[in-house]
Amino acid sequence: MSKSIKIVGIVGSVSEDSNTRKSLNLALQEIEQKENVSVDIVDPRDFDLPIPGLGIMNDSRKRLQKIIGEADGAILATPEYNGSFSSIIKMVIENLGYPSELAGKPIAILGVASGDMGAIKSIEALRGVCNHIGGLVLPNSTSVAHINDKFDSEGNCIDEKTDRRIRRVGTSLVKFIEDYGFTR
Repeated sequence: MSKSIKIVGIVGSVSEDSNTRKSLNLALQEIEQKENVSVDIVDPRDFDLPIPGLGIMNDSRKRLQKIIGEADGAILATPEYNGSFSSIIKMVIENLGYPSELAGKPIAILGVASGDMGAIKSIEALRGVCNHIGGLVLPNSTSVAHINDKFDSEGNCIDEKTDRRIRRVGTSLVKFIEDYGFTR
């Protein structure tokens, strides 16, 4: 009997109609159908995170650290803003303490962008930060270009190839965790 796997998805956007959130939801939808997988979503809009560096430990920060600490792996989803990942995802990471609650955990990165190049720069920058804090970043990060053309008004992915690529983010993470024994 396989152990239960707990995945946390972290949304790197606070926009109401966020394509980042839609993409993350698609990746998580795919894996929460599996019998041995449970999913939590960290939506920064649901937290009152303190500004990093002030030494504040409030209830939101404690709750965030507990959710991430109990997970076997994480999907970090970020839009690309000005050639890097969002300040929102950085705020979440900075509130995970030191050593980070992400240290030693497998991490899948999903980046979305409206331009031709996709989110290559944000993924590489985020990969560097995650490696620095001790996360184990999977090599197959997913960048989605022209994200504004990939979802309909109900949040459904309308591009079959993109749909498969985004769904694979979650399944690849779960497979990595199963193959290499990263369960609690």
